[in-house]
Amino acid sequence: MQTPIKTCFMRGGTSRGPFFKASDLPADMATRDQVLLAVMGSPDRRQIDGLGGAHPLTSKVGIVSTSTLPGVDLEFLFAQLQPDKDTVDTTPNCGNMLAAVVPFALESGLLEARGETSTFRVLTLNTDMQCDITVATPGGRVEYEGEARIDGVPGSSSPITINFLDTAGSVCSGLLPTGKVRDLIDGLEVSCIDNGMPLVILRAADVGRTGYESVAEMNADTELKDRLERLRIACGHAMGLGDVTQRNYPKMTLVAPPRDGGSLTTRSFIPHVCHDAIGVLAAVTVATACVLDGSVTEGIARVPGGAVRSVSVEHPTGEFSVELELDSANPQNVTRAALLRTARLIMRGEVMVPSAVWKG
Repeated sequence: MQTPIKTCFMRGGTSRGPFFKASDLPADMATRDQVLLAVMGSPDRRQIDGLGGAHPLTSKVGIVSTSTLPGVDLEFLFAQLQPDKDTVDTTPNCGNMLAAVVPFALESGLLEARGETSTFRVLTLNTDMQCDITVATPGGRVEYEGEARIDGVPGSSSPITINFLDTAGSVCSGLLPTGKVRDLIDGLEVSCIDNGMPLVILRAADVGRTGYESVAEMNADTELKDRLERLRIACGHAMGLGDVTQRNYPKMTLVAPPRDGGSLTTRSFIPHVCHDAIGVLAAVTVATACVLDGSVTEGIARVPGGAVRSVSVEHPTGEFSVELELDSANPQNVTRAALLRTARLIMRGEVMVPSAVWKG
């Protein structure tokens, strides 16, 4: 016999994976992780025996519950799995999967709609960060069809707005974990920033690349990837994260001047595979570098002035726009980040796991 577990398989932004109610999974963390590995079919490069899509972007899980905290509606735990590893990492957040949290909660009966549009406050347990998420709910049901488009996802969908309330220092000690907006680490100038995602940002030209290489070219560039990994490990110590060899963060992002009318071009590694686009919170953090004086994006990024700035982050499959609001008293402090995503319910039902893993 196998153990059935209720799930909704959802796309959130440019990622996808199964979502579960926390109450439907084992309370014991070690058992829960074994269940998630079985669900996704890891460790196996093809994930042939599970729901995983043989790529880090499709090896993600969302775990959702209602919250007892004042003013908070939902609590979200994100789990990052890897196709060929037996790891379940719940330390970083995922802004793409975050877009599917409220739709899942409405689909699964954790919440009820609040009108033509519904806004709920979500606490991400990974990083203790809160955000307000707004979805269209005409007639009390989630509307997935619409005209909003995000690069990296075919077609159009109903818009989902995410307004982050406090992203600085999501994993690290603060927005600038090294205390500087620019550092010289392992012979390279970098900006180490955590505004929702710990990120190491460096100029592509400094490692002999244009920053316009294709994803396939980046992934085949073993010399570059080895160089980035050495830098990542050194930056992990500088950022107060310790030995990050076995961790999925900090992510690594190469930047170059914009080529398609945006603010700058990026190639983002997550952390060892080049992203087909760029993660939500990585985009927020890169955009933050663009508005901080003295970062490695200086002289590269093209960003309008003002207290509220829209930053268009180009990536291999398009662009990602982030709206940032700066503190009028301290322009080096970002007080708000907002962005647009979409999501879709792909399948709902039960996923089966071997009873040897969990008898339920």
